[in-house]
Amino acid sequence: MLEFRKRRAAETKAAVHPVIALSLIGAPRWSGRDFLAASREGFLKNAVAYRCIRMIAEGAASVPWLLYDGPQAIDRHPLLTLLARPNPEEEGSALFERWYAYLQTAGDAYLEAVSASEAVRELYVLRPDRVTVVTDGRGWPAGYDYKVDGRSTRLMRQAGGFMPVLHAKLFHPLDDHYGLSPVAAAGTALDVHNAGAAWVKALLDNAARPSGALVYKGLEGGSLTEEQFARLKRELEESYQGAANAGRPMVLEGGLEWRSMGYTPSELDFANSRAVAAREIALAFGVPPMLLGIPGDNTYANYREANLVFWRQTVLPLVARTARALTGWLAPRFGEALRIGYDADAVDALALEREAVWDRLANANFLTLNERRAAAGYSPVEGGDAL
Repeated sequence: MLEFRKRRAAETKAAVHPVIALSLIGAPRWSGRDFLAASREGFLKNAVAYRCIRMIAEGAASVPWLLYDGPQAIDRHPLLTLLARPNPEEEGSALFERWYAYLQTAGDAYLEAVSASEAVRELYVLRPDRVTVVTDGRGWPAGYDYKVDGRSTRLMRQAGGFMPVLHAKLFHPLDDHYGLSPVAAAGTALDVHNAGAAWVKALLDNAARPSGALVYKGLEGGSLTEEQFARLKRELEESYQGAANAGRPMVLEGGLEWRSMGYTPSELDFANSRAVAAREIALAFGVPPMLLGIPGDNTYANYREANLVFWRQTVLPLVARTARALTGWLAPRFGEALRIGYDADAVDALALEREAVWDRLANANFLTLNERRAAAGYSPVEGGDAL
C-alpha cells in the first residue's frame, strides 16, 4: 500500500508542467479629466482640439450684440456700452472669446460684475479652476469662492438679490454644480491622438526605421561580458541612434549579426487610428471635420455647406444661450423691459442663406411690410402694417 502511494505521488508530480505566461498588452493609461489636464492634453497639446476651441470662441465672439426695449431695437444704451467695453483692459469681443473658450475647455464659464453706487460698471471673466461653488444648507448655489495666489474672495448675493457672478455650464448628468466640457467627453480620443503623435515622434527619433536585434554568434555557449555589452550599447546609442544618423552603415565585429524586425499591420495603421480619433474630437465639439482638413470625411457636399452647419448648429445656439443668460442676469440692472439679442445678419457665412430668405419675403405679396420684417428678424416700422 505504501509502495502504491509513492508510485501515484510520482505520477501526479510528473503530470505538472511549468507554465510561463507572457503578456505584451498592459492596461491603457488615460490622462485626467479635470480642467488642468484637459487644458494640457487638449488645448495645449492637441492641434484638433485647439483649432475647434479657437473656431467656436472666435466665431461666437464676433457676433455683435443687440439690445431691445420691448419689440423696439435700441442703438445706444449704457448696457451696450458695457458689453462693447466691459473693463479698461479688454474690449467686448476679447472678453467673450475667453468666456466661450473656457466654456468649451472646462464646461464652466464665470463672469463677474463689478458694481459701484449700485450700478454695474465692469465685467471680468474668471478662470474656472479658481472658482468654487458655495452651497447653502439645501445644496443650492449661494455664492462663489475665487482663489488666486493663496487668497480667497467670497462673492455672495448682494442686498438687492443680485448675484455678482454669472455661471454658465454645459450639461453634466452626474454633477449638480459643474458642467462637462467637450474636451472631457473627447478625452479618450484625445489620448489616442496624442499617443499616435508621440509614437510618430519616437519613430522619427529612431531614424524612421523599425527596431532590430544584435545576435551574438561567437563561440558555442559563449556570451558577451558586462563590459563588452555596455560598450556595444553605448556605441549604438552614440553612432547609430537618432535622425541625424539615418542611413549610416553599421560596422559589426566579433560574431555580431543584425536582424531587423518589421512592423505588424496594426502598428502601421496608426495614421488611420489618428484620423478616426480626430473625427471623434471634432464631433464632440460640433465642428464638421471637413472644416479642419481631416481626410476621409465626405458627410457634406462642400465646404460652404459644412461651414453653414457649423454656424447654425454650434456657434449661433451658443451665442443665443449666452444672450438669454445675460438678459436674465444683467438686463434687469438697466431696465425691466430690456432684452439682449444678437445680430445674425452680421455673420458672413450666412449671407447666401439670408439672401434666399429675403428673396422669398420680397415675393410674398400677401404679407405686410412689418410681417416681412418680423420674419427676417427686424423690428416693425411705422405705417408698415398695411398691404
